[in-house]
Amino acid sequence: MKKHPNLLLIAIDSLRRDHMSLHGYHRLTTPHIDSYSELGTVFAKCFSPHIPTTPAYSSMLTGMDAFGTDVVALRHEGPLGSHVRTMPEVLEEQGYNTVCVGFSGNPASRGFQKYLDFSGWGSFNAGRSPKAENLNEVALPELRRLAGEDKPFFLFLRHMDPHSPYLPPRPFERMFYAGDECDPDNRSLDPVYAFKPFADYLSSWFPPGCTDAEYIIAQYDGAVAYMDACIQNIFAELEALGIEEETLVVINADHGETLYDHDCYFDHHGLYEPTLVVPLIFRFPGRVPEALWFEDYCSHKDLMPTVMELLKLKTKIRFDGRSLVPLMRGDERKVETEFYLTEATWMRKHGWRTPEWKLIRALEPDLHFKPPVELYNLIKDPDENCNVADQNPEIVNALTQRMEAHIAAREKQTGRTNPVFTNLNWHGQGTGPFQSSEQAYESLYIGSPSAAQNLQQKEKEKVMTELQRQRGAKKL
Repeated sequence: MKKHPNLLLIAIDSLRRDHMSLHGYHRLTTPHIDSYSELGTVFAKCFSPHIPTTPAYSSMLTGMDAFGTDVVALRHEGPLGSHVRTMPEVLEEQGYNTVCVGFSGNPASRGFQKYLDFSGWGSFNAGRSPKAENLNEVALPELRRLAGEDKPFFLFLRHMDPHSPYLPPRPFERMFYAGDECDPDNRSLDPVYAFKPFADYLSSWFPPGCTDAEYIIAQYDGAVAYMDACIQNIFAELEALGIEEETLVVINADHGETLYDHDCYFDHHGLYEPTLVVPLIFRFPGRVPEALWFEDYCSHKDLMPTVMELLKLKTKIRFDGRSLVPLMRGDERKVETEFYLTEATWMRKHGWRTPEWKLIRALEPDLHFKPPVELYNLIKDPDENCNVADQNPEIVNALTQRMEAHIAAREKQTGRTNPVFTNLNWHGQGTGPFQSSEQAYESLYIGSPSAAQNLQQKEKEKVMTELQRQRGAKKL
């Protein structure tokens, strides 16, 4: 066995936990992950408190919260700060080969020795999008290469199938749908087509004439099932290579997805439960107990300290998160039941969540014309359909005070202002905070999958240029 174990982190973009059969979903969407997790440990209440992709992965790969990473926005300006260390950077120092598949150019992915990309988008005109097979074509040969090296490896895989466009190949397209997606009497997609910021983008990958929102949801579920089948190829390759016993496998997601929820159609914005709750699974024979299931609260910042302890690697980093290994050993771990939330995707908001209540406060007017303060009773109203802020001003005030006290404490601890207060160009418009919902609605627009991809490509090129500059400075 190698000096240190290998690490395979399967990080799935936009996978909402409640659409996994592992977590009780009525459709059999994740049978292979379900079976694989039986020999591992599942954390059923893992949260992504900093939405969306860039801050979520920043937390996942550093063990820090948003105050620790100083990252809250999708379009984070500049690289990840030098005050934090990333998982690949730490593992490289421990003698690891580190490879990132499908996530080059994002500030959160700093520190890998090698970056490999694959086609992870698509459009209706381009046909069905085999995203996971495209990933496997890149990842499986790399896994074989790494397994043949005399050094341990960290292989990071970013799966894109649950991220729009939802275009699973056949037969997954109709695996969960037997109706007529173009039924003229079905008007459920009317509000989606009427939402100007997203209408052209969504229409570009919806079938022409599609009227049924349930068909689009079935495409999401089909994409998850298709990805699950392709992930089984990775599990099988680990077994064929004979390295299962020396490899820690982690399955996580950066955030969930809003489908037909809260007007945030087929995207991942809004500080609602479908976006915040993500899967977290560990499997490592001999070090991770089999068939354990925990309902304890945890979050992205707990991932890196947990991985470091499972790999038996020492680090002097003072993580914001805490290892989950004590729970696996049967020891007590202080429960963190309340936590701070941030979002800077298509809206800039923050909030506070307890087991009973969810408070959401807008930091500027949003494109959905939502009220500036939202309060939901998560016990009586788990789907968050009834905003009770006006009826409960004392609860709004109490939660606001707890949130503000937390912000003040973290600002003092880090010596930095809350980044959600300072990232004023979070939308990339260069206008500063929106002054009205009308301004936000008219300014934020996605035209097509290629436009969305090009937006990410521009951000990627800026980050890669800065990383190359930093590497050159280090050599000097």
